[in-house]
Amino acid sequence: MYDVNEVQRILPHRYPFLLVDRILEVEEGKRAVGLKNVTINEPFFQGHFPGYPVMPGVLITEALAQVGAVAILKAEANKNKLGLLAGIDNFRFRGQVFPGDTLILEMVVTRMKGSIGKGHGTAKVGDRIVAEGELMFALADRPEAASAAAPASAPTPTAAPSPID
Repeated sequence: MYDVNEVQRILPHRYPFLLVDRILEVEEGKRAVGLKNVTINEPFFQGHFPGYPVMPGVLITEALAQVGAVAILKAEANKNKLGLLAGIDNFRFRGQVFPGDTLILEMVVTRMKGSIGKGHGTAKVGDRIVAEGELMFALADRPEAASAAAPASAPTPTAAPSPID
């Protein structure tokens, strides 16, 4: 099991965009299960939606991608890589996530070819599936600034982000 400090050693994400509190299980390069405690203090609840706070589906998707990145980046060959979300296929939102929920996120890597891969993700609250589908990812070399342990901020981009970011 990895706590949030270990997750931050693996992923470059930081508050408010780190959407994984803990990794419960990991099979390096193959599978990971993570946990997100959803609280009313999440910044996205300020506008989504006032009076009816619901976690945005795109952030559930991103949380799954982050859990998948932990699985991929724990493989020895990928230690100095960065995982990028490259696509979404056959993804469905089947329920809502509210403040107070514990979101369990599982990603299983189904295919790897070079630096491109695909995985199946399932997000649950209790026994209820709230989202599931296929995520594609790409591995890139990690910039030096992102490789430093727990950087305070990300480097300023020198080029426009690609459309898959």
